[in-house]
Amino acid sequence: MIDARPRLLYVEDDADIAEMTLEVLGETYAVDHVTDGAVALRRALDERYDVMLVDRRLPGMDGARLVEAVRTARITTPVLMLTALGTVPDRVEGLDAGANDYLTKPFDFEELLARLRALRRGFQAEGRRRVIGEWTFIPDSWVLHSPTGARVSLTATEAALLEFLSASPERVFSREEILRGVFSSADGVGTVDTYVHYIRRKTTPEMIDTVRGRGYRAGDPG
Repeated sequence: MIDARPRLLYVEDDADIAEMTLEVLGETYAVDHVTDGAVALRRALDERYDVMLVDRRLPGMDGARLVEAVRTARITTPVLMLTALGTVPDRVEGLDAGANDYLTKPFDFEELLARLRALRRGFQAEGRRRVIGEWTFIPDSWVLHSPTGARVSLTATEAALLEFLSASPERVFSREEILRGVFSSADGVGTVDTYVHYIRRKTTPEMIDTVRGRGYRAGDPG
């Protein structure tokens, strides 16, 4: 029989904490529990998970480095990081590595479950994805995720332009075609150049390629 529960990767080396937490998580999630950061990375690369729960201090690979490696691999699974260290620099390091949220030990199980639910709701709301080089574009939420997991927010018009180009990544669009497909009839072709510049400035110059004499296409910012 197929287990319909959402899949969760739990990375924790403290046996006592893990035993209690697994009992609680098991009521809602199909949990894979590993105790080593390096093993967890291999599991995250090989399997699909709905959410990850990662301790900050781990043998084999530190939790922040684990999350950083997962984001570098363009895996956007939401991550809740656990830590016994509640200092601001420690939280900042974990979030900068790509964690979506932080919870300090000891924690209340109801809060843990609520935070996991919130992460999964946010992740599901982001909807469909398009890969542009090593970046991940979520058109419905106007967001780009960089190769390191950094989140770049676009305006509605910037997102519409990038969605238009990335829908046919091999095709070169003239400025006139982009103008008709994305902008209003009152805009001039210079508006296309302006918004291409805005997207490049927020991301990387290679996000959109200029094809001399023809127009623009989605790039390969690898």
